[in-house]
Amino acid sequence: MTATVGQPDAVVDGVDVDAVAAAVRACPGVLDLTAGWMGGRATYLPGRRIEGVAVDADAVVVQVRGRWEVTARELAGQIRAAVAPLAAGRRVDVVLADLDKPLPTEADTRPDGYPNPPGPGPAARPG
Repeated sequence: MTATVGQPDAVVDGVDVDAVAAAVRACPGVLDLTAGWMGGRATYLPGRRIEGVAVDADAVVVQVRGRWEVTARELAGQIRAAVAPLAAGRRVDVVLADLDKPLPTEADTRPDGYPNPPGPGPAARPG
C-alpha cells in the first residue's frame, strides 16, 4: 500500500504520522527512523507500519538513528522543532536508539588512504 501525507489512515489521534516521519527524516542530524531493538516504537496502520514514530496520550515519541558528529542535545532540538507543529499539542519525546559510525580521522587512515585494520596498533603487534 502506498501512502501519502494527509491520507486518512495516517492520522492517529489528530497526528499525521506520515508528516511526522517526513519532518524527522528531514532533520540534518537524523540518518533515519528506527523501531530499535526489542520491539521499539512504531505506529501500526492498515497494511503497513511506520517504524520510529508512536503517538501516546500525552506525547509523540520518535526513535532515531543519529549522525555521529551531532550531539544528542542538538539532535533532540532539531527533531522537537520539526515535530512540535505536527504534534497536536503533545510534547515531543526523542529516543536516540543508535548512532552512525564516527568519521575516520587521519590517525585511522594509512598513508595510502586505506583505513587501518581493526585491532591493536603496530606497536602492540609482535614482530
